[in-house]
Amino acid sequence: MSWLSLLRPGDCWVAIGGAMLCAVSFPLAWQDGHAEKAIVRRGGEVFAELDLSRDRRIKVPGPLGTTVIAVEKRRVRVVSDPGAHQYCVRQGWLERAGQMAICAPNEISVEVAGSGKTYDSLSY
Repeated sequence: MSWLSLLRPGDCWVAIGGAMLCAVSFPLAWQDGHAEKAIVRRGGEVFAELDLSRDRRIKVPGPLGTTVIAVEKRRVRVVSDPGAHQYCVRQGWLERAGQMAICAPNEISVEVAGSGKTYDSLSY
């Protein structure tokens, strides 16, 4: 007996409606938050809150030396850090809400904050 013989006329419309609902809800569920500011922390304490609409560079002193952070074109990055491995510098430009660069040896971190956060495997 074929499975097609079990289908009723309304089953086709239910399948089409379900597919359309999934297609419409997917972009709505996974949209990024609007980046508004960057929060710079030193030793776990907030050092500065930078508005992403204004280009600038700041120097943040840490235990190993000075970390330089730049804001350009509504995005932020760590330009230089005295740490050995330069992981936070290699992180590159951060432009979506929830993204973060951590300079662990120098105890400096930069987080992009906004209206919502993106979801990744850590926040799942």
